[in-house]
Amino acid sequence: MINVVRSLVFYAGYFTAMLLIGVLFLPIAPFLPLAGRYRLLNLYNYFLVVWFRIACGVRYDIQGRENIPSGPCVIQANHQCEWETVFLQVMKPPVCTVLKQELLRFPIFGWGLRLLRPISLDRSKPARAMKQVLTQGVERLGTGLSVLIFPEGTRVSPGVRKRYNKSGSVVACRAGVPVLPVAHNAGERWPGRHWVKHPGVLRVRIGAPIETSGRTPDEVLEDVEAWIEGQLQEISEVPRPASR
Repeated sequence: MINVVRSLVFYAGYFTAMLLIGVLFLPIAPFLPLAGRYRLLNLYNYFLVVWFRIACGVRYDIQGRENIPSGPCVIQANHQCEWETVFLQVMKPPVCTVLKQELLRFPIFGWGLRLLRPISLDRSKPARAMKQVLTQGVERLGTGLSVLIFPEGTRVSPGVRKRYNKSGSVVACRAGVPVLPVAHNAGERWPGRHWVKHPGVLRVRIGAPIETSGRTPDEVLEDVEAWIEGQLQEISEVPRPASR
């Protein structure tokens, strides 16, 4: 029962903050340069990271911040829930996120996303989506933005393993930037398909950048997957399935 109450309190703050951001900041944001726009709208993500900890009794154990490069990179992380999409925005701003285009249709939330130049994909057209990721991903990196690509493509519940997609590794190799691997167990605290949150330790591991110079995307992807899955074996409370 206490988790239900905590979750209700969390969502009260979640939607109140979204409404305030929409009323106070969205009318201003389009007139700012991208960097200023990002700093302004990213205040909501900073709030959510802190509010989730306070309202839901979650403790953060984040290791590896010293591995975050100063220049642009391709961030690749396992995808379990909404929390990591929020945290990764504040971990290395500014970052361009690869996401499904349906998210841009949500009032306030989607309007804010549009202003941050995401790479929005129509997942019903996979060939076109892949071309879009490769073209726009390299272009965003060239402007100094980092790019966030979830190699699993969609949310995957804790304890479930899905094939990794190499689009992020291809983008990194073409742009000549490193891949920054991130592993976490956020789905154990913030279930992807249920609104009730769970207290406990949310662990994040940020790995050393994986260099792409002179390497193929398949080689880079193999390193990314091995590192993320190895970390998940250590930090997950839900047992991981055997390697493919």
